[in-house]
Amino acid sequence: MTEFLTVDGGTLAYDVTGTSGPLVVLAHGMGDSRQAYRFVVPALVNAGYRVAAVDLRGCGESSAEWPSWSRTDIAGDLIALIRHLGGPAVLVGHSISGGAATIAAATAPELVTAVVEFAPFTRKQSMALGDLGVSRVRRGMTALLATGLFGSIAQWKKYLDIAYPGRKPADWDARLAEIETMLREPGRTKALQKMGQTTPADAGEQLGNVRCPVLIVEGTLDPDWASPRAEGEAIVAALPAGLGRLEMIEGAGHYPHVQYPDEVISTMLSFLSAARA
Repeated sequence: MTEFLTVDGGTLAYDVTGTSGPLVVLAHGMGDSRQAYRFVVPALVNAGYRVAAVDLRGCGESSAEWPSWSRTDIAGDLIALIRHLGGPAVLVGHSISGGAATIAAATAPELVTAVVEFAPFTRKQSMALGDLGVSRVRRGMTALLATGLFGSIAQWKKYLDIAYPGRKPADWDARLAEIETMLREPGRTKALQKMGQTTPADAGEQLGNVRCPVLIVEGTLDPDWASPRAEGEAIVAALPAGLGRLEMIEGAGHYPHVQYPDEVISTMLSFLSAARA
């Protein structure tokens, strides 16, 4: 059942599954909704967690119009939700909300016990000219630029096809249709464009201030980086020594938790068990 939390600037939609156990809050990437975690939620609940999945500002059933879209803004939303649900919580973020999870952990350490980040944009980005020689990167970047410049839903769907290389979830066509329907609602495509224009520099500045364990999960075929492993290693290196751990999911793109949920959940549960200990 969808619940709503009013925060400064708008209303966040979320749902809670499970009645007991440690709290896990799941935050998705831009141009998506909390349905991105449809394969993750049941497994976490079965493992004994209480799970809250939230629609980011501008996405899903959350209000569409917001004054700003930075990772710092999203982190504030996530902190407000954790506090509302009685925290503390394990905070899980994907892509843009991976950076937001970093900021939340650094600025509200009493509310965040551990962080899991899937394909996160968590530090200032730079692209070498040679990166565009990698086909998946060149094709993905072209689709993203067209999405950002023209607000093209067709180009966003093209990017998603590249970002899910090889294996597609069984409900792929239905899920694409849901995403398109959402983006055609007033203000939703604008939210996608505005998020795409933000910089992860604010998250990178907070990496050294994180005090809880962090798991970074990267897909080996993520089109957003020529070397997803190098990106993950750079994030771990910027965290305080001993806090970060990197796991690579072979064959996955930018959505490892959707393409390879069993492998990702196994990695998550092992990490969370160690973090609780």
